[in-house]
Amino acid sequence: SVWRQTRALLFKNCLVKCRTKKSSVQEVLFPLFFLFWLILMSMMHPHKKYGEVPNTDLGTLDTSLLVNLIVGYTPPTTMTREIMKKVAFDNFEDGIITEEYLSEEELQEASAFKPSNFVGVVFNDAMSYQLRFPDSVTMSSLYMESR
Repeated sequence: SVWRQTRALLFKNCLVKCRTKKSSVQEVLFPLFFLFWLILMSMMHPHKKYGEVPNTDLGTLDTSLLVNLIVGYTPPTTMTREIMKKVAFDNFEDGIITEEYLSEEELQEASAFKPSNFVGVVFNDAMSYQLRFPDSVTMSSLYMESR
């Protein structure tokens, strides 16, 4: 009885497909069209493959570029103070001048009056931040592939 019901259902579906040829053709051709379109788009914008880079010693960091660098940050919390203390003294011998600001607006006002060696850091949370340069905003991010 299961085989008879299955055979009847298949026969019914075949009759429906034969009677509605336009929609049946569309059901087959639309996915093929979209597959062709995706293949065409991927061929127009191929992925770039980069070879391996050998390990090399990059040498020491040139700290002459960072002389008199002022780094302002906000909001002043214990976590941000610890992070900025680590940045200022653990990585550089002379240390970097760090200043804390209560709000992002104060940081922007300070960057307007400070010289070009001022960099602002706005902490969104303990793991993300934004860098503020005198004329632009740069989002911190990991390596991003081509779109």
